[in-house]
Amino acid sequence: MTQTAQDTSYILAIDQGTTSTRALIFDRGGAVVRLAQKELPLITPQSGWVEQDARQIWADSVAVCAEVLDGFAGKIQAIGVTNQRETTIVWDKVTGEPVYNAIVWQDRRTADQCQALQEGGYEDIIRERTGLLIDPYFSATKLAWILANVEGARARAERGELLFGTVDSYLIWKLTSGQAHVTDATNASRTMMFNVVKQDWSDALCDIMDIPQAMLPRVLDCAGHFGDVSTPDLPMLRGVVIAGVAGDQQAATFGQACFKTGMVKSTYGTGCFALMNIGNEFRESRHRLLTTVAWRLDGVTTYALEGSIFVAGAAVQFLRDNLKFFDNAAQSEAMAQSVPDTDGVYFVPAFTGLGAPYWDPYARGAMLGLSRGTSMAHITRAALEAQGYQTKDLIRAMAADTDAPLAELRVDGGLVHNDFVCQFIADMTQARLRRPVNTEATAWGAAALAGLGAGVYSGLDEIDALWAAQKDFTPVMAIEERDALYKGWKQAIGMVRARS
Repeated sequence: MTQTAQDTSYILAIDQGTTSTRALIFDRGGAVVRLAQKELPLITPQSGWVEQDARQIWADSVAVCAEVLDGFAGKIQAIGVTNQRETTIVWDKVTGEPVYNAIVWQDRRTADQCQALQEGGYEDIIRERTGLLIDPYFSATKLAWILANVEGARARAERGELLFGTVDSYLIWKLTSGQAHVTDATNASRTMMFNVVKQDWSDALCDIMDIPQAMLPRVLDCAGHFGDVSTPDLPMLRGVVIAGVAGDQQAATFGQACFKTGMVKSTYGTGCFALMNIGNEFRESRHRLLTTVAWRLDGVTTYALEGSIFVAGAAVQFLRDNLKFFDNAAQSEAMAQSVPDTDGVYFVPAFTGLGAPYWDPYARGAMLGLSRGTSMAHITRAALEAQGYQTKDLIRAMAADTDAPLAELRVDGGLVHNDFVCQFIADMTQARLRRPVNTEATAWGAAALAGLGAGVYSGLDEIDALWAAQKDFTPVMAIEERDALYKGWKQAIGMVRARS
């Protein structure tokens, strides 16, 4: 779609991620007009614990919005919000002050509580109602931990003084000066308290987790009226409608226009998340994937199978920041290609446990196959190749669940600017990998939902027409080589797993 002089609709997307907070202004054709970003530090009080300062999340959101709007003459029609999912915030319903740091989705502190839930026989009811497996990844046990461990939190919650939300809820509450305590169906589906079949909070699950339901936000469709901006911190946005919300991976799936059943996108950011559109009927995975809400529009739910990997781009950050292999993550591609192979090295980036299809919160990362000849280049190549192996794990499970091989994979996220990674993923999955012109799929998905909710777009066909491929990668590796490499990966996984 070509933007005309008369077509001056602009949409602001707030993309609050694990490692940074960003604001992007999109024109009606889906092009990025302005972008601002602030890095967000992690707090790691002890091994397996990952936190962030919720007040910093808000301050950074205000700062990046103010930056992109400074001197901007266009009219913002609507705001879309997308966010790191599962990250848990509890705040005072009057003052807005968090009672504890945000507990990040990567946090593993509730592993023992999750094991107790499994041993208590709750796995079936949780899977049947939420589509999820019991894991510290999700919000419920994080919320329960705050109520049990922050002084006075339980009593205050039971008196109705505290609110819970994922990051989207907290930002919307702040943007609307406390007028809207809401979330969307995608973020609700990641809490382990939301019945994704009935599309409502589950009384039974809240009772199991001992969560007062008065803390929980109202659940809305992904496109619609979430509230109007009224915060004095952003006077230039006063009165603008928040019209689209989705968790980051669902937003990316929407931004990649995976509107037809069977379409798959995979995002390579801090973690790696592959989602397959499975249509309007809920069904459980038989191969330890998650069934999640892809989006809900006009009361109609579209579901997805999801494979969640906790560390993707974060492995490159680890080599850069912890091991000082290079100064810039972009240098990893040339370093990896400076050697013909890994010389038998495998890098398993299980820094915060293993996600799908293994679900082992006690596993930890490892470099295996080291020899006297191992160099930084071999280790770097192994870290990049891990993304192909992890994706193959997910795609194999999806193919087994749907009885259909994958023909095409749409990819996005910072790591897909690396051609070596893209080609290796294509080789491992034996699917055509498609990198779009607009690699800002997550922010664009939130903007597109907001445009839908505010009437900027008439429907999905109009949004679908805006998607275009920038480059395709087709498999070139011999099947025998692929199978031998993947066999080595499976052996490496077996060596780091704490439980089978």
